[in-house]
Amino acid sequence: MLNISTNKENEQLVMELEGRLDTTTAPQLEEAINTSLEGITSLVFDFEKLEYISSAGLRVMLSAQKMMNDKGTMKVIHVNDVIREIFEITAFNEILTIE
Repeated sequence: MLNISTNKENEQLVMELEGRLDTTTAPQLEEAINTSLEGITSLVFDFEKLEYISSAGLRVMLSAQKMMNDKGTMKVIHVNDVIREIFEITAFNEILTIE
């Protein structure tokens, strides 16, 4: 299960993810991103409550990064040790801005 909370302020969108980002829930996030980026120049993913990310979730993150490369910036904050390790193993830490 994945809960997505969004907070839009001016041209910044913060998406707080809670639960698991996997094959089942990745389409939910992809749709939320695609319907929310109008006028956004700064996209922030808050992973404080995200427990797990699978390859399907990584694909959604890569797609979001590609979209934001044309529009502005994207970063991921509050990454736990488990997800940070997944980012390092897959070299996503070199693709994404992680704070």
